[in-house]
Formats: sequence, structure tokens, C-alpha cells
Amino acid sequence: MKTEKDTKVMKILSEYAGSHRHLITLGRILAAVSAFMGLVPFYDLWKIIRIAVKDEDLSKISGVAWQAVGLTVGALLVYIAALMCTHIAAFRVQANMRQSLMRRIITLPLGVFDEDGTGKIRRTVNESTAATETFIAHNLPDKAVAAATPIGLLILLAVFNWKLGLICLVPALIGFCFMASMMGKGMQEKMAEYQNSLDTMSSEATEYVRGIPVVKVFGQSVHSFRRFKNAIDSYGKWTTEYTLMLRKPMIAFMTCINAVFAFLVLGAFIFARGGVTNDMILDVIYYIIVTPLLTVTLTKIAYSGEAEMVVIDALKRMENILSIEPLTDGQKTENPKDNSVELKNVSYKYKDAAEYAVKGLNIRIGSGEHIALVGPSGGGKTTTAELVARFFDVTEGSIMIGGADIRNIPQDELMRNVSFVFQDSKLLKTSIFENVRLARPDAGEADVVKALEAAQCMDIIDNLPNGIHTVIGEKGTYLSGGEQQRISIARAVLKNAPILILDEATAFADPDNETKVQAALSELARGKTVIMIAHRLSTVVNCDSIYVLKDGCVCESGTHEKLMQQNGLYAQMFEEYNRSVNWKVGA
Repeated sequence: MKTEKDTKVMKILSEYAGSHRHLITLGRILAAVSAFMGLVPFYDLWKIIRIAVKDEDLSKISGVAWQAVGLTVGALLVYIAALMCTHIAAFRVQANMRQSLMRRIITLPLGVFDEDGTGKIRRTVNESTAATETFIAHNLPDKAVAAATPIGLLILLAVFNWKLGLICLVPALIGFCFMASMMGKGMQEKMAEYQNSLDTMSSEATEYVRGIPVVKVFGQSVHSFRRFKNAIDSYGKWTTEYTLMLRKPMIAFMTCINAVFAFLVLGAFIFARGGVTNDMILDVIYYIIVTPLLTVTLTKIAYSGEAEMVVIDALKRMENILSIEPLTDGQKTENPKDNSVELKNVSYKYKDAAEYAVKGLNIRIGSGEHIALVGPSGGGKTTTAELVARFFDVTEGSIMIGGADIRNIPQDELMRNVSFVFQDSKLLKTSIFENVRLARPDAGEADVVKALEAAQCMDIIDNLPNGIHTVIGEKGTYLSGGEQQRISIARAVLKNAPILILDEATAFADPDNETKVQAALSELARGKTVIMIAHRLSTVVNCDSIYVLKDGCVCESGTHEKLMQQNGLYAQMFEEYNRSVNWKVGA
């Protein structure tokens, strides 16, 4: 009997299947037909035994045997046809799901990927959709077979000696009750916990792999990555508890479905007290042959139930992504009048966070001005910069670019006005030319070369085997962190947006690369409004204004000279920075 949960799952899958939904229905029907066809040869086998035992015309055996062979082959062919139908529908469902997810993902604010993590989203797109494909292609036909087989078995068991048939069903029914106890609401919650623990362990494993060089350099073990070890320990503890919880019902289930022979022997012993007849022998032999199907059928039902819990969890994870609302356009369309930026009483709180990341920010940046955001780690510098680029919308207040609220500026127009150079530059595994041209897809080779020259990248290009057409990562061609940063700056040069946000752009550059990166940034920043996030305070001394952020608030602001005179947090940070620069290893 279908439950409301089953109906809801099939409704969602049918919507994604579109015009292929009928193939799912046809596949399930064909699978059920193949199950019925596959049971008839067992009856034919009984007839062959009956002919042999009762010394009837042995020439009839050949005809019955060929009938059994034909039905067996026919059942196999029908089942293959069922799998073809469900596989075609499954591939369509998986494709449509991935398309729906990707269409939604490209509309999401960029801050979502910081909050949820790209690894978690990637796993949902790949593995959750794959789970639905497996469910439709394989588990639905198996469920149809598992549903049809007991009906056919009931008929077969009742055709001959119904008393023996009823005895054979007793352990199967008891086993079914134990199986049902392992597939309730509690098990669905456990399946969600299992997937969550896998997500956590997968995410921490990725971070651990990225940190392998540090581990090897300092001779540490996995214990040096406490979060990764805790994730493994937590997963191990969960699986142990889960296994122990299911141990008794699973033992009872397996015992029952494999105890059919014991009940059959007991039944035969009871009913044979009045004497053993040829018909009794035939019935016992028949039930010995046919009852293993009960074990196979119940096992299929158990696995199909587990697969359904997996697909329900997968659909929930997909729905979590699809339910994230993209950034909405304002009620009216505005275009910036100039390159000024203004934050008016801006506050922002991350999803599920207890405290505001930034609160009450009031910052005014004139067109063409260069300002810096500095302060202790966790003060809200990167969050502030990301809010200006509208990685997510402010919780309170407003941000204006050129007098226009960024929520009223069309997304394409906003992206044309703002460039972002991250501290961890992102390059794709393609040519230098294509990596730079991401900023402006219609740019020609001459435009790309000009941008590379402005970003101080020609020494990099000259050392590459195929120049700007060299593919990064191909045949051992890799770039250092500073070189990658210069390539990303060339991308920003080509885009030529009037507002530039630099988030620790020189953080990973070595001394030689830092000089060139600074020269590239100076060329890039010429004539633009610049918001710079920096821990190297020597890079911000010439800014028009410096804003010191602590605990999400602006605690000081002004020029370098003014802030030094105030002898506050900035002055303290600058003195500590100078001490770190002049630090030397003792003899």
C-alpha cells in the first residue's frame, strides 16, 4: 500500500521526468509482468516432478521444460525492457534536476557559497541527483517486482497444499514486521544524520588534504587537524550506535526470512502423521523449491525501503538549495551617477549567527578616493567589502553607489561597476588567455596582452611554453601564488570597472612578486574608487581615509597621520606591524 510519503516522492520525480514520466509507469508495469512470468516456471517444474514421480507419459516433460525455458527467457527480456524504460526516465530526471539546481545556483548571491561552502553544494548537485537516478533506474523496478512476487507466491502457495503454504508465510510475516520496525520515521531521521555526518567528514577531509604540506613540513599527524579527527570520531561513534540499535531487529529479520525451511519441515512432519503419499511428497518438494523466493522478495523490499529513505533525504537537500531566494531587484531601476560609495547605518548578520558581523556602519567614499579597511581579524572587513559588491543583502541600512541603492541597480550593471581581487586568486584549468578573458568574453588577444602587460605579467608569459595559450596545470605547468595573483589582476584590468575592491591582494606574494603585484595594483587603481583590505599596514599609509573595524564597528577613521596622532588602536597596530617587519632571528 502506498503511503503519503511514497506519493509525494513519486510526484516530485514525475515533475522532473516531464514527458518521460510515462516511461517510469511503463517500466514498473513491465517489471511486475516479468515477476509474474518468472513464477510460472516454478509451476512447470512441479509438473515435471509430478510426471516423473507418478510415471506418467515422460514425453510430456520436454514440452513443459521448453515452456519453462521460454517463460524464463521472456521474463528476463521483459525485465530488460523495464530497465530500459526506467533508465531513460532516470537520466532525464537527473539531467533536469541538475539543470534546475544550476539555474538556481547561478542566481544566488555569492555570499551563499561562503556560508554553505562550495563542497556541500557540489555534493548535493552530484550525489543527491545521482541517488534519484539510482532509485528510478533500479529500485523502482525492484520495488515493482517485490510487490508483484508476493501476490504470485500467494497464488502458488495456495494452489497446492494451502496449509503448508500458510505455514511457510508465518516466518515471512514475522520478518516483515521486524523489517517495518527498521523503516519508520526514526530511521528517516537517522538517514539524515548519516548524510550530515558524511557532509561534515567530506568537508573536513578536503581542508585536511589542502593542509597536507603544513602537516608534512612540521611532521604532524592527523591529530594536528582536530576538526578532521573529531569529524571521523563523530562518524565512527554514530555508525557504531546506529549498528547496535539495528542489531536485534536485523538479526530477527534475517532469522525469520531464513527459517522458512524449518517451518516447512515442521509442517510436513505434522501433516504426514496420517501417512506419506505421493501428493504430499510433491507438495513438500514444490514448497522447498518455491519458498526461497520469499527470502529474496523480503530482502528486495528491505533494500528498496533503504533506497527510498536515501532519495527522500536527497530531495530534501535539493529543496534546501532551491528554497534559497536569489537577490531580488528593487521596485525601481536606478543607475549610478558616479563612482562614489556610501554605507548608511549598515548592519549584517550571517545565517544562523547569534551576533551581527557588522553593525551601524556609516562610511562615505568619494568618487576616485582610495580608502582602507584595517583592524583585528574577525572585525568585519571582508564582510563589509562583500556587502558593497552585493554578495548578500544588508540586514539593516543601505549601500549606495553613485547615489543609487545597490538593490535597485540591475545585477549586470552592478557587476560592470565593481571588480573584486581576492587574497586567494581563482584560476581555472584552462589557458591564461581564457582565464583573463573571463572578465570580458568579447575581448580579443591584443586586449588580453595589454591587460597582462599592465598587470606586470609578461615575465610569466615569456617563460610559458605556449605563451598566453598555455593551459594551467597541463604538462606540469603551474604558477606560484604571486604569479596567480598577477594573472587575476590582469583579469580585473581587462574588466576596467570603476570601483575596485582589494581583499588582501598581496597576502600570498613573495618579496619579488609583491613588488610586481604592487606595481600592477597601482596601475589598476589609477582613476578608480578603491576599497582596500590590508593587514600589511605599510600599503595603506597613502590612502585618502583609513577605517579601523573592530567587532563589526568603525572604532577609528581618518588619514594615517591623524590616526597616529590619536594614539589609539591603529597606532598600536602600526607599531606592532613595524616591530614584526624589523624582527630578526637572534644569533
